[in-house]
Amino acid sequence: MTQLTLNDYAKQNQAPPLQGRGKGWGLSADRLAELHKHALSMRRNPTEPEKRLWRYLSNCQLEGFKFRRQDVVGHYIADFACPSAKLIVEIDGDTHDAAKDRIRDDTLAEFGFRVVRVTNADVLHNMEGVLTCISEALRQASKPHPNPSPEGEGLEEVQELIGISLEGSAG
Repeated sequence: MTQLTLNDYAKQNQAPPLQGRGKGWGLSADRLAELHKHALSMRRNPTEPEKRLWRYLSNCQLEGFKFRRQDVVGHYIADFACPSAKLIVEIDGDTHDAAKDRIRDDTLAEFGFRVVRVTNADVLHNMEGVLTCISEALRQASKPHPNPSPEGEGLEEVQELIGISLEGSAG
């Protein structure tokens, strides 16, 4: 009789989801594998704004923080995730649904992540403002406020000050 690994065991139909083991996020091994496969495909075929922003986020170039591209977090694939700062950066394209984004952001917040949203136009035409906004979010993450705002209003002020879109942004 062969010994099954945890992943092999979890892939069996009668096995429960990978709750509490690594980054299973409470998903079945098959669903998690499907998300990782889709994320790999997205990394291989990035949009132009994703390529441009990645040039600044890769190799710990921004404030020394490591970002991952198309990272699986919960049931979602984040455009850019910085696990150490618990920060996710999402680039919103032309087809943007604010209601769905709010649900997604709330779910990611339950995992302890803060979401910063920027638009394609911001990335293409105001990269300096986008990087300033992300840098400020990283600084806020590394120095937690003793009385944090539940909605993250402080970041919205920074976004407005540097001239990037606030539509759909979440604190």
